[in-house]
Amino acid sequence: MFCSKCGGNVAEGAVFCAQCGQPVAAAAAPAPSYAPPPAPAVPSYSPPQYPPSQYAPAAQQVFYAGFWLRVVAAIIDGIIIGIPSAILFLLLFASALPELMHNQDNPAALMFTFFPRFLLLVVIYIIGAWLYWAKMESSPWQATLGKKALGLYVTDLRGRPVSFGQASGRFWAGRGLGMVPYLGGLYFLISCICAGLTERKQAIHDMISSCLVLRKG
Repeated sequence: MFCSKCGGNVAEGAVFCAQCGQPVAAAAAPAPSYAPPPAPAVPSYSPPQYPPSQYAPAAQQVFYAGFWLRVVAAIIDGIIIGIPSAILFLLLFASALPELMHNQDNPAALMFTFFPRFLLLVVIYIIGAWLYWAKMESSPWQATLGKKALGLYVTDLRGRPVSFGQASGRFWAGRGLGMVPYLGGLYFLISCICAGLTERKQAIHDMISSCLVLRKG
């Protein structure tokens, strides 16, 4: 290191030149060590715990509709849909009565007169029953008139309202198959028995369509 004035050698770390006294570069002062004060601790907050019975809503209890309630509801619905069916049968029979009286000695003519009307009545009954059960159970009521009278309603397995398609599947898997000759009656009987024996009171058509029949508590 050399002096900037006289060019003499300056010892390392010297403040003045030994020959001319010229101050050398000012010694750098060590930087003060500074650490910011620690931030104040923020107290952790935990919400107060209240008794569940007073502030937390209790879990909703589910009440399944039993066998006998469903039987009574089915009887009411059967009467409701049976009355217009009986009126329609009388009208069809009355329209065929003149031909029946005229051809009373001709069995073939009687059959051709009465059978088309009987077939029409069956088709109208099946379609009417399907629309009645499917439309009512997929409506805001979630129930037919018979179920509504007893405080019953139909839901899916999560307690939500069923769609028209799901309600239709429930109908055809139950009453629809029950109309099949010979085996339909036995199937429907077993399905109804399941409604009284299964854990969630489900008939076979409820299991097939993933439905529940509940009652209001």
